Amino acid sequence: MMEVASSHRVLWVGIGCTKGTSRQLIERAIEQVFRENQLAESAIAGIATIDLKSHEVGLVELCQQRNLPLKTFPSDVLNKVSVPNPSKVVAKEVRTPSVAEAAALCAASEFTPLESPESEGTTEKLGERLLVAKQIFRLDGQPGAVTLAVAQMLPN
Repeated sequence: MMEVASSHRVLWVGIGCTKGTSRQLIERAIEQVFRENQLAESAIAGIATIDLKSHEVGLVELCQQRNLPLKTFPSDVLNKVSVPNPSKVVAKEVRTPSVAEAAALCAASEFTPLESPESEGTTEKLGERLLVAKQIFRLDGQPGAVTLAVAQMLPN
């Protein structure tokens, strides 16, 4: 387990979620993952996801409440990122096998939404940044589901 200093905002949280997932469920997922992995929530630089989720109420509310940027990427950019846990179900739904892991890695690597990881020749190095592989969360009595991954920005 890696302890990240809370004085530096170096962690990007990749989020995939079903439509209508509440801010509370996303917050619980973040709290649990950060606690279990001894990561400081104050080290979160922002939230990353697929562009299809740019107006998802739970995500937008979370970012507004915590004053965090929401960085989104199109499926064709996310599709080019090699991840440890691709999903055929996700690929069928949104044309990329990964949202949480790929978005976290792209954001931590400081790609703009229009850049491709392949153009930088760094897809192999991206995996070094993944601190927490995707985890799926649901809560009884709460609608929706959250998939969460955490990647760290590395010094250049």
